[in-house]
Parts: sequence; structure tokens; C-alpha cells
Amino acid sequence: MAFHHKDLLGIRDLSVAEITTILDTAETFKRVSSHSIKKAPSLRGRTVINLFFEPSTRTRTSFEIAAKRLSADAINISASTSSLSKGESLADTARNLEAMLPDVIVIRHSSAGAPHQLARICRTPVINAGDGAHEHPTQALLDALTIREHKGQIEGLEVAIIGDIAHSRVARSNVHLLTKLGANVRVAGPPTLIPQGFERLAEGRIGNVSVTSIEEALKGADVVMMLRVQLEREASAYFPSLREYSCFYGLTVKRLELAKSDVIVLHPGPVNRGVEVASDIVDGPYSVIYEQVTNGVAVRMAVLYLITGGSVINVQQELAGA
Repeated sequence: MAFHHKDLLGIRDLSVAEITTILDTAETFKRVSSHSIKKAPSLRGRTVINLFFEPSTRTRTSFEIAAKRLSADAINISASTSSLSKGESLADTARNLEAMLPDVIVIRHSSAGAPHQLARICRTPVINAGDGAHEHPTQALLDALTIREHKGQIEGLEVAIIGDIAHSRVARSNVHLLTKLGANVRVAGPPTLIPQGFERLAEGRIGNVSVTSIEEALKGADVVMMLRVQLEREASAYFPSLREYSCFYGLTVKRLELAKSDVIVLHPGPVNRGVEVASDIVDGPYSVIYEQVTNGVAVRMAVLYLITGGSVINVQQELAGA
């Protein structure tokens, strides 16, 4: 199946079949990263612009690596080195980049809706690499790939998402994706950091969302996803102190015993060790945090490939002939 959207702006707009296509394609591309020469010819001659207006290590680097492993040219632009620092509007920046005829624009921005604005202006495909507290679609896709690899399927799983829900685009994208694929999501965190009516995000889906205590969220969970306290968005103003946050909402080995014996622990990073997750869990046997990073490259390869017109069948043929 081909990917029939011009842009990837969020998970909300994707069908189950489209999500599955991206995950299947990512599994195929993941094999490229295990080769001694980590290259596929799929996007040779194409140009990918990474336009990042927020700090990023994993997302920006993995998009760059993904483009280069597909033999594309990757151009990185940050806010400090762009003309926005001289007063140029985002719309004019987009028009100027469009005039250089790139093949894909990847954007991360602190304002919700910024990728949608670019997508309306540009004929070039736009990929949302995180916009404010709205969505982060490729993070949810790499999380889903990691879960599927360990659990075989997503339908029927009990998933706990714990932490700073209010500021988390990761939580929103994961709720859209996981409930579409039939998982039940339990959300927990400080009441001040859980938006009212958050459970309604899953209305009409196979799976559901419930807001509960951390203990109830963890009880019998197949998957635990811990979220970072987003200090740069002043999340600390919503609870007394980091010490109290850690005491009441941090994941410890003792708390993790409430989950199933084969539970896996995810975190989108960067991890505040000792705040949302204890170090012995990050480095312990239940953690798949670094596998998420590995899968991030494969997922972003898949998205870049599919959004430029590729298909699962074509990529299998290309790699077989490479």
C-alpha cells in the first residue's frame, strides 16, 4: 500500500491501514541499519530540509541519519541560523525554502499548528517533527514499532502513560495511535497536568482512555510509557517541587512490580533520571528506551520514503536489488 497523504502532520488523520503501512515499511528499512554499509538508494538525488526551532537531539539527528541512509541530501536549519532571527516570518521562510525546490521539509516548532501553516503554503511535503503541545507523529510511530516488536501486536494491550500529560505532544499522538490499533490507555499524573476531558480523545476508537491514579495505571500494565516533566514549558509551576513529583509520580522498581512480569518501559527522552524514572529502571531489563531511538531512524526512513511516493512493495524490490 502507498501513502496517500501529501504531508504527515499528525496521527489523528491516519487510518489503521496507513499506520500499519508505515510500521511495515520501517521494519524493512530497519534491516538496512544492520548492514555494514548502511545505505539504500531509495531517495538518491532528493533533498530533505530539517527546520528545527526547538532544541532536539534524537528527532533531528535521526531524521538526518534517515535521509542519508536513503541516499538523500539532508540540510539542517535551526532558529538561530535562519532569517527568523532577523524578523522574517515563518510563512516567508517557508516560501523561500520552497523556491529552492526541496523534496521534503521536516519542521519542529514550539507553536501548535506551525507545520499545518507550512503545509498550506508549500507544495513540498511537510513532516511534523513536533509542534507545541499538539502532536509528534513520528514519535508515536516509533513507540508503536517498539511495542509491536516486543508484544507481537498492539490490540488488547493495557498501556499506562504517566507524567506531564498537559504539555505532551507525545501523549496525544500515542493516544490517537494506540486506541486506533485497539489498545486501552490509562493516563496518570498530577491532576494539574492532565487536561480536562482528555479521555475523549479516544471517542469512536477500538481502544479507550481512562484517567486514574499511578497505582491503578500500573496495575497489570503491558506497557508503561513515562513522560518527561517539561520544565522549559514551566510544568514545574503545576506541582510543589521536583522532589514531591518524584515521590508521588516517579517510576520506581517497587511501583513497577504492579505491572505484568513481562512489562516494557518506554520514555521519549530526554530522561530526567530520578525524577520521572529511577536510573535502575532506565538501565534495567524492562527498559526499551534505547531501542526506541534505534527504531526512530527506521520509522523516519519509512516516512520520508512513503511521503515521496514509495510503497512497501517497491522498497522490498529496491533493497533486494541493492
